[in-house]
Amino acid sequence: MTRVAEYPTSDAPARDAADTFVPSETISGAVETGWLILCDHASSRLPAAYGDLGLPPEEFERHIAYDIGAEAVTRQLARELGAPAVLSRFSRLLIDPNRGADDPTLLMRLSDGAVVPGNARADAAEKAKRVAAYYEPYHRAIETAIDTAISAGHPPAIVSIHSFTPLWRGTRRPWEIGILWDKDPRLAVPMIEAFAADPLLTVGDNEPYSGRLRGDTMYRHGTRRGLAHALVELRQDLIAEAPGQAEWAGRLVDVLRALAGREGLNEIRHYGSGAPGEM
Repeated sequence: MTRVAEYPTSDAPARDAADTFVPSETISGAVETGWLILCDHASSRLPAAYGDLGLPPEEFERHIAYDIGAEAVTRQLARELGAPAVLSRFSRLLIDPNRGADDPTLLMRLSDGAVVPGNARADAAEKAKRVAAYYEPYHRAIETAIDTAISAGHPPAIVSIHSFTPLWRGTRRPWEIGILWDKDPRLAVPMIEAFAADPLLTVGDNEPYSGRLRGDTMYRHGTRRGLAHALVELRQDLIAEAPGQAEWAGRLVDVLRALAGREGLNEIRHYGSGAPGEM
């Protein structure tokens, strides 16, 4: 089930009644733009049935619950490009939509030092319940958006918006932006080149994470379907507040507009994957 609507951006954990909880949101846009914008970790919301998963409120303000600033950047990007977008509406602490269904980190029992009591005893049946109720509806919403665009003759290039912490285990991360990708260079490489042209930016090429992750959102909807794609990681201190969100959304809009219509960008081409276990 999806909703075509606007939600206010909020860093606080919201509680939604079980019969009204909507696991995804689709923002309408023109498939002719050639873009589809995604946000896997847009929200810190939890269904009422899960309470707070045994965690104090402050944990829902951290990156372990959602990607700080990513929702606002996604909304502005979709609005300025006039492109469709799909956002998750549940916390990654409930279940992480950017993991393969067999990934051991799909349900996190320990996340950056925080024990998640509500996940500690989650068995296979509980995992399957969350997959069916939240994970799969989000991915079906993405599939619907892709199918709609392809049926209209406009295979979309996919841009997924994430954010990362400035520090990790005591080490400062130098990148302002990172572009994650697998083997398909059509979108990721020119994006890296465009941002790297700014001498004031340190741009991560598959940093601070690798884009070669079997079963993640880009693998499922980009690699496997032959669609050009790139996962954008923005440093959280740069997009935690509205001015930074607007600045970085604007930077992305400028780059994507310059790349729009690039030869082969909106064609279905299969490049395979370099993820472990793939050929």
